[in-house]
Amino acid sequence: MTRIKLSDHFTYGRLLRFTLPSIVMMIFTSVYGVVDGFFVSNFAGKAPFTAVNFIMPFLMILSTVGFMFGAGGTAIVSKSFGEGDFDRANRLFSLFVYVTLALGVLFAALGIAFSRPIARFLGAEGELLENSVVYARVILLALPFQVLQFLFQSFFVTAEKPQLGLAVTVSSGVTNMVLDALLVGLLPREYKLIGAAAATGMSQVVGGGVPLLYFFRKNSSLLRLGRTSFDGKAILRATVNGSSEFMSNISMSLVGMLYNVQLMKYAGEDGVAAYGVMMYVSMIFSAAFIGYSIGTAPVVGFHYGAQNFEELKGLLRRSVILIGAFSVSMVLAGELLAVPLSLLFVGYDRALMDLTVSGFRWFAVSFLFMGYAIYGSGFFTALGDGVTSAVISFLRTMVFQVAAVLLLPLLWKIDGVWISIVVAEFMAMALSAAFLVGKRKKYNYI
Repeated sequence: MTRIKLSDHFTYGRLLRFTLPSIVMMIFTSVYGVVDGFFVSNFAGKAPFTAVNFIMPFLMILSTVGFMFGAGGTAIVSKSFGEGDFDRANRLFSLFVYVTLALGVLFAALGIAFSRPIARFLGAEGELLENSVVYARVILLALPFQVLQFLFQSFFVTAEKPQLGLAVTVSSGVTNMVLDALLVGLLPREYKLIGAAAATGMSQVVGGGVPLLYFFRKNSSLLRLGRTSFDGKAILRATVNGSSEFMSNISMSLVGMLYNVQLMKYAGEDGVAAYGVMMYVSMIFSAAFIGYSIGTAPVVGFHYGAQNFEELKGLLRRSVILIGAFSVSMVLAGELLAVPLSLLFVGYDRALMDLTVSGFRWFAVSFLFMGYAIYGSGFFTALGDGVTSAVISFLRTMVFQVAAVLLLPLLWKIDGVWISIVVAEFMAMALSAAFLVGKRKKYNYI
């Protein structure tokens, strides 16, 4: 099969072929997180499962720097490729990797030191507090590799090696699944939660460590790690340009904490556990949209840098149609799978399962709008318009969702919590459409 290059003309078929590894890569990353939850819930019990979902938003906040430099750095590096400056592209790539790794080490140390007071601040106490702290401290040991894994997921596409990125992600996922089966399945009950955290941590070492070794060695891709020099302006540009992804993940984590607070109020710990199941499924479905966005970003950045506006118009038009088809399929799948998935995770508790199924049927409607908001933000990041991208992400995840989850439960109680995500995603989709129409003349994509 002919290798697809960033400079190619992208038909529907070529677009799907090029982005498929990124889509599968992101889905697979989410799936092995779901496997973690499956083993903890079914082998360790409801209390450890609740603790994992309770502390997870805090852990995701610390890892967002990888998404930020991955998305923001990719736009800059791919634009340099489009302009024909390959030496600069590799210097900047190396700089972004080294800065991300240093920040990962710093955040890991801070996270381990402050995990207990943060968990207590969020409302954990007793068994929930102890389980949350244990899980967080073990998994944070691998945080430097996790942020690199998120970074390289974007740069494998820029290097025109999406299949290699997929292979690394699959290897990481298989590591997690096998270790979950061994450590969570076979260890005594009091060590199962530690085993789950260790399994995830080792998978992140694979996911971040293998690409690090690959890019340090001479390879056949467009990118290679080597010498660089400090460039504060480039770091600032990558930070601003990737601020939408950073803001999106920070906001999602903060909103996740708020959801947990509201669910504890309206449904107790069962509500947190039910929300955890929905988040696992949502991660898989949203991962498809994120993967598509990651896969198309270097292509958009390249053609924008090369001033090939006709190709840019075709990319946007085809993406809108493809995302629409994905969205409808996901809503149907979500409605059909509500009962089987709830049974898989929490079938041992009838009341918890009924709560999960009820919430899931509302929650699944959000998949109809989610993809457009995710792609809209990613599209502007790829164009180098980090401000617009950040506005979409911030309003989508922080303003719309916070307002909805605070107000709607006052009207519909627990159902209001589930409906809030649907309302927020619809508003974010409308906002993305408004920006795409409003900025069409500036970037010539329509």
